[in-house]
Amino acid sequence: GAGGKIDVSVDGRQVALVPINPKMSGDHPHGLEITTPPIEVTSGPHRVSAAFPKRWDGPIDDLLAPQRFTLADTLIGNAPGVTTLPHLRMLTISGPFQVTGTGAADTSRQKIFICRPVSAVQEGSCAQKILTHLADEAYREPVTPSELAWVMRYYQLGRKQGDFEEGIRMGLQAILTSPRFLFRLEPQPVSLRAGQNYPISDMALASRLSYFIWGAPPDAELVQLAHEGRLQDRTVLDAQVRRMLKDPRSFALSTDFAYHWLRLEDVSKVEPDALLYPQYNTNIEQDFIKETELFFNSIVTGDQNVLDLLTANYTYANQTLAQYYGMPGVAGPQFRKVSLDGTHRRGILGEGSIQVETSVANRTDPVLRGKWVLEVLIGQPPPPPPPGVNTNLSTSSPAVQHGQALSVRQRMAIHRANPVCASCHSVIDPIGLAMQNFSPAGHWRIKDSGVPVDTSTTLWDGSKINGLPGLINAMVAHKATFLTVFTKNLMVYALGRQMQYYDMPTVRAIIHHAALNGYRFSSFVLGVVNSDAFRMSRAGTLSASNGGPNLQPKTGRSQ
Repeated sequence: GAGGKIDVSVDGRQVALVPINPKMSGDHPHGLEITTPPIEVTSGPHRVSAAFPKRWDGPIDDLLAPQRFTLADTLIGNAPGVTTLPHLRMLTISGPFQVTGTGAADTSRQKIFICRPVSAVQEGSCAQKILTHLADEAYREPVTPSELAWVMRYYQLGRKQGDFEEGIRMGLQAILTSPRFLFRLEPQPVSLRAGQNYPISDMALASRLSYFIWGAPPDAELVQLAHEGRLQDRTVLDAQVRRMLKDPRSFALSTDFAYHWLRLEDVSKVEPDALLYPQYNTNIEQDFIKETELFFNSIVTGDQNVLDLLTANYTYANQTLAQYYGMPGVAGPQFRKVSLDGTHRRGILGEGSIQVETSVANRTDPVLRGKWVLEVLIGQPPPPPPPGVNTNLSTSSPAVQHGQALSVRQRMAIHRANPVCASCHSVIDPIGLAMQNFSPAGHWRIKDSGVPVDTSTTLWDGSKINGLPGLINAMVAHKATFLTVFTKNLMVYALGRQMQYYDMPTVRAIIHHAALNGYRFSSFVLGVVNSDAFRMSRAGTLSASNGGPNLQPKTGRSQ
């Protein structure tokens, strides 16, 4: 509005304060367009922000508090029942316009060009030094003479077409397109018959281990132990696993393994209705995912009981997420560990990410939530619905009956009246109904469409539960099922293949030994790493070649 301003900051420091004139760019189809003067910044990553400074405080003369951010009616900022503050539709950064100094752009070049030829005579030896260093890094083990000769041929081809840097570019291009980089190739002894099992090499074990725990190539310590032939030693290997789990790089288990196991990619697909849930926005969506990743990471780095994934009385939140949950005492944008005592939340099922991804835009869906728990945590996916049955609650049961709005639970009861559906729904629905206190946007609520929420229900085994605590207690009572699913998913992630019937004795053995150590996370990782499935391979007939001569037959796994 008139008299307002936009505060543009770089790394928290104000660099421009631009007044808002409602008459400027009045014919712009998307509202006002405001441009700052040129701003001088240093090279490298920066956090750029734009905000509307708060100009006054006072009582709110409205039934609803103004929404700081909302997806509701962002074009004109006027939606029924929602009081919106000024919105910034898009922030565009142009430039750089006048670059001075070497800058951050040289960082990667400095890592590549570890030497510079001062004469044409030195070009060949310098190129070989550079490409040997790059190939060692890319292939995750020392490059062989034949492989280096193949890379150098591409360098020579590029050098003929241009200058020294063009030759290096062609050599690097050859390295990055080689199967040695694109796949984790494991050398296979030539004397083995197809189908014969054999222990993998120390270097292959180091690579499997690093990609399992870190999602990245092995570091210098792993490589050194592999070259010394010590990594196969059980004591050395166990010590490395514990070291790697405490390393910050183990966060990859959260952003990759847990992210896909818990299907966090589905959070962004729901988009809760903007008018029903105006507090929800993209920032909250990202905070939900971050919360779950940090929570899982606390189990990893703290070596906690895996069952804490279900029962933990803490989570991770910043000020925005804590306010969204209604949790006081959290200030600032940094996530930190916060207690859930005094709240209605526990474990991953109490987190907004799971609640949003198992809902639809304008209502909760007990079927989706029950199906998610059965598939992801219990490993018992329900059968598909019978053909010809309408599974859309929006059309299969009324939202209003006799002039009264119906809750989702009441509509589900009407839907289950079909005896064809009742048998499956009696297993699926109680799980979702126990979570009905959580809205599609992850809020705690006591009413659904004006009807008091009822979370009392009976599970598949006949046990009566009430709400999320009852559901969690029931899952812990059947912990063998959850632990089996967790172990199988961890092995799938580590091995890059699906579990087979012959893997089940290993799974059961891992759980048995983990029980002796309080089901700590490291016990499961050590169980996987020390299993024959992880430390051995089977001779096959696959032959991989990157174009270089005299390559041994190899088995490969995609990165």
